[in-house]
Parts: sequence; structure tokens; C-alpha cells
Amino acid sequence: MIRNRAALAASPAHEVALDCIEAAVDAAAPAVATRSAIKRDGATLTIGEATYDLDSYSDVVVVGGGKATGGVTRALESILGDAISDGHIVVKQAVDTDTVRSSVGDHPLPSDRNVEATTDILDAVDDADEDTLVLFVLTGGASALLSAPAGELTLDDLQTTTDRLLSGGVPIGEINAVRKHLSDLKGGQIARRAAPATVAGLLLSDVVGNDLSTIGSGPSVPDETTYEDALAVFDRYDLTPPPAVRKHLEAGRDGEIPETPFPDDPAFDRVTNLLVGDNATALEAAADVAREAGYEPLVLTSRLRGEAREVAKPLVAIAEEATAAGTPVQPPAVLLAGGETTVTVTGDGGQGGPNQEFVLSGALTHDGDAVIAAVDTDGEDGSSDVAGAVADTSVVDDRERARDALLANDAGSYLSEAGATIETGPTGTNVNDVAVIVVPDPDT
Repeated sequence: MIRNRAALAASPAHEVALDCIEAAVDAAAPAVATRSAIKRDGATLTIGEATYDLDSYSDVVVVGGGKATGGVTRALESILGDAISDGHIVVKQAVDTDTVRSSVGDHPLPSDRNVEATTDILDAVDDADEDTLVLFVLTGGASALLSAPAGELTLDDLQTTTDRLLSGGVPIGEINAVRKHLSDLKGGQIARRAAPATVAGLLLSDVVGNDLSTIGSGPSVPDETTYEDALAVFDRYDLTPPPAVRKHLEAGRDGEIPETPFPDDPAFDRVTNLLVGDNATALEAAADVAREAGYEPLVLTSRLRGEAREVAKPLVAIAEEATAAGTPVQPPAVLLAGGETTVTVTGDGGQGGPNQEFVLSGALTHDGDAVIAAVDTDGEDGSSDVAGAVADTSVVDDRERARDALLANDAGSYLSEAGATIETGPTGTNVNDVAVIVVPDPDT
């Protein structure tokens, strides 16, 4: 999986860090997670605890989007076979499917081809009736890949808004509160459009805490945010939306545009949603690998969030405490954490992403021999083409230049020159970030 693994495996501790990362990504593979959650016995389809009689439906349609949606869809095709009558998904990387059509879209900013494919998906959902079972697949990246500008908004409005929110360090939940109110699909609206069809949402989580309404901006999930909440995001982070976006949100706040459906909306009477996989699944697999290698694993959290460079500091402090005092875990040990950190861009034209900033900040801060690694499980850290990085303190032999790179949001350039970036290519899954800190035995 890690294409440049041989170059990165500088020590046994580096090897363990890389093993943990590969195990984490493998465990989150969408096909594996889907087959664990969905079974078929003749005409009976079981999704989690819900069962569906396939003979009761004239059509079974698979629609959705996201970076891992191709893997989920291929697994569904292998389970359901010719019971699937039609479907269309939007993915970032091309995928071979049988019955379900797939379109390649763009991420993290939406594009014309995203809108075109989403329009076709909405047409299929609009055509569904009470004899239709809609399997709605949603995975990380869907907020951009499934794009349907609301009202008189344009694609450029969505692109500009998304770019400003992402570069402004806004947490994903608040970004999605805005996205829901600029879309004809998000915030429960796929459920509204599909009614009276039966809808089963299959969700692979890329958000901290697994809030179903935040994953992919919750097209099949009730929305408790409002137009007023969306406007407040721009004020809170001192960001300016495009004029058309502000006009649209203000019209919604003033009651001129219907709100997204709340939990008591009858649109959800025939809708169920199942969480197929999440970050905790990845961390558990990494912990198993660490244990097998003779290291004591400690999963600190699957809810990591905040500025990447700041989040790294308390984690490396825990590694130092383990070395010095044997608490909260006795070395040799592996500290594990997952979640979604952010980067507030202040530099100009730098390279990297939150996981690379995490690693460089950790290496600059750390006073010890730990190996620090962090990746985005989708294989693309931020807007970069690497998954993340792995390093110990030796990577910051020029501390002044390393600090300057971090301040300029150019951690990627520095770590790449040092040969510390992790290259996987797109992994086909997306369950947030995974951070691994390997703490060697101080007596060896």
C-alpha cells in the first residue's frame, strides 16, 4: 500500500508506525465494511438490524457519492446481483461497476461534471415511487462530489464558498451547515425527493463523532441546522460569502425559501440510515498490529480536532511522559489517535496538509526518540498528493527552516525534501485521519 515504504523504514519504530497505518487503512476498506454490515438470504436483505423483502419492490436503485462509494457499490453488486435494476454514483477515482453507472467527479471543489452527474442522480430519485428501494451510499468527499446548486446559485458560488470555508480553518460540521443550505440535495433533501420510496442510507463516516447529519452533509438524514446557522458561520470566522450566497441564505432565514427537513418531517417515515464503518474501526486494527509487534497500544481518541500543528503538541507530550514515567502506558508503546484536524492557511503557495503539519510540528516539539506518523486514510492529505508523513526528531536538523516551513503552511515541501512523506495514492476509503506515535523502550 505504501509505495515508498522501503525508503521510509529507517528503524524498527518506523516499521511499526508504517505497519499500523497500513492496517488502519485496510480495516476501513469499504468492501470489507459493507460485507460485514449487509447480508442477503434469498429475497431477504438485511442491513444492520433492518430487513427488506426484495420481492416487495419493483426496482432496487443504488445512488450516492464519495471517495469510498465505489468500493461499497461493488460490494452491493456482489451481494444483490441482478436484484439491482439501476443506479448512478459519483466518485473521485474511476471504478468498474456492473449495473450501477459511475461518474468521476472533482474534489475538494465541486465542478461542472459533479453537477451533471448529481442532476442525473436526482432525476432517478425523483422517479422513485412506493415500490422502489433506494440504497443511498454516502462516504467521505460526498459534500463536494454530490453538487446541486440551490435556487439561482451557480457552480462558481459553491466553489468560492467552499474554498473560503476550507482555507478559513472552519470545522467540517460548520462547513456542512452552510453546504446543506446551498444545495437541492443535502440536509435531508434526498429523503424528501425520494418519498414515498423506501430509502436505506449506507454511510461510511469521515467526521469526528460520527454525526450522521454531518457525513456528506447528510442528504438522507434530518437536518437540525438552519439558514440562520449557516449565516452565523461566516460571521464567526470573519469570512465573506459571495453576494449571491449571502442573498440566498438571508432569503432562507427570512422564510422565503423552505428550510431543510427537520427530524419530524414525514419524508423520513420510510428512511433508515446505517453507519457501515468509521475511524474507530481503523484505530482498533492499528492497535492489534502494534500489540502483535510487542508494543502496548493506547488508543487516545477517535475525536481529534483543532489546528493540526497545535494538536500535535499534547500528543508528543504524552509520548515523553510515557518514556519518563511509564504513564499512561509503559514503553515500548504505540499511541493512536484519529479524527479531523484543520489548517488555517496563512502562507502563500505552500504545500502539504494537516497530517504533514501535525508530523512536522510534533517533530519540532518533541524531546525524545518517538516516531511520529499521521495520514489521511483516503491517501490525500489536504489538497496534496501524499497521504501524510512519518518522522522522528532527526528530520528537523535545520530547525529554523522547519519552523519557517510550518508557519508558511509549507510542511509538505520540507518533509518531501527530507524524504519523510508517505505515498499511497488514492486508497478507496475515507474515515478521517490516523496518527501513530511509536514510543521505543528507553532501556534498549
